[in-house]
Amino acid sequence: MNRRRFSKLVIPLVATSLLAIGCTGGSGGARAGNPAATSPGQDGQAPAPDYVVSTQVSGAYQTIMGLPLVRQGLDHIQRDHERTIDEQIAISEIPAAPFQEDRRGADYLRRLTELGLDNVRRDSVGNVYGVRRGTGDGPTIFISAHLDTVFPPETDVSVTQKDGKLYGPGVGDDARGLAALLSVVRAFQETAIQTRGDIIFGGTVGEEGLGDLRGVKTFFSENKDVDGFITIEPGDAEGVTYQATGSRRYEISFPGPGGHSFGDFGRPSSISAMGRAIAAISEIRPPADPKTTFTVGVVKGGTSVNSIAGDATMQVDMRSNDPDALKKLEEQLLPMAQAGADTENARWNAPADGRITVKTELVGDRPAGDQDLHSPIVEASYAAAAELGLPAKLGAPSSNDANLPISLGIPAVRLGGGGQAENTHSFTDEEWFDPKDAHLGPQRIFLTALGLAGVSGPEPVSPLLLSR
Repeated sequence: MNRRRFSKLVIPLVATSLLAIGCTGGSGGARAGNPAATSPGQDGQAPAPDYVVSTQVSGAYQTIMGLPLVRQGLDHIQRDHERTIDEQIAISEIPAAPFQEDRRGADYLRRLTELGLDNVRRDSVGNVYGVRRGTGDGPTIFISAHLDTVFPPETDVSVTQKDGKLYGPGVGDDARGLAALLSVVRAFQETAIQTRGDIIFGGTVGEEGLGDLRGVKTFFSENKDVDGFITIEPGDAEGVTYQATGSRRYEISFPGPGGHSFGDFGRPSSISAMGRAIAAISEIRPPADPKTTFTVGVVKGGTSVNSIAGDATMQVDMRSNDPDALKKLEEQLLPMAQAGADTENARWNAPADGRITVKTELVGDRPAGDQDLHSPIVEASYAAAAELGLPAKLGAPSSNDANLPISLGIPAVRLGGGGQAENTHSFTDEEWFDPKDAHLGPQRIFLTALGLAGVSGPEPVSPLLLSR
């Protein structure tokens, strides 16, 4: 399949899938129902007219919703709600700090194996996944959630329940996504519904922080035949995020001679050099459109209160929804580190062998990217929510596992696992998850997957996304 472009070939609908046909919006399409949908602009914030999916997609979903096995799958997911919540709790209580996902990965590997997927495995970086085979005449879809959390290994990850809510670090992000995925797999296995394309289900590592998307980067470098991607994150079942906010992250250090605060007074200070750089960085005025941001998020250095600092390090995060804007910000910001060191050295007339130097290391690279808001994967995700009676909406750009495939030209979206998650990533306010109506998340993902992979049977629906 050519993943770099959508097919423009329209085949009679009952014999075609949602991925195989090109989709364009317009007055002839079926209204999926959200007057507040965002525009395709880079910032994803401006209001747009009612979002309208194509007649091909709306017609395909009418066919899908009329299939008895599909209704059985949706009913099974709703009945499966309590079991899914129990799994969410169990998964959340397995620590999975960045670069330490092995224990949770082993547990998830077991769960996928017990569900009867084919070729369940763990790859070289720790991703775990298995395949549910299709008939072979549709695209391959990868559906995943991420195994890691932001919390360090010493964090107490016990989950408590109060007033109908779950409380605990990572209980929403992304224990909910992992549990929702398992419920989707069970719906497929329980109904024995036959898709045309293969569906890969799994958990990825390295989505958070300095993990730098190492899971999906490895997966897509080793699996070249994947045609579409869904990542499941905490959040309601209404939205679809299809634009990727890119980021570049650097660790910048300022090694110097150091010394005693009194006896060696007059030597340049690593902390002062870094401070000069930070002061200059803080004056940058990035564009508001496309939204472009920066922060010096971590600083450290020095030995003691009575020492001239001989070391200092800062971590810098730069983000934008536009690759060119991100590149320009980086070109403006990075020289400020050397300028800070140069100014500090000049201030103290430091000799060549006693100067502050600068070392810069790229520690995070999440590519930015965009897709047509009327691409088939977006329309399918939107229509699936609307079929459940939800106020479907297009979300603003964000940074997640979908960044990587989007940057490669592979159709990809971020969908919510259902329920309500708050205080994610918080070290001060307790993260919590409200499971009310959370089954709508896996139901929406189930329907989206059917539209993308296609359904075989007396009334076949072929994949909506792409053509081979």
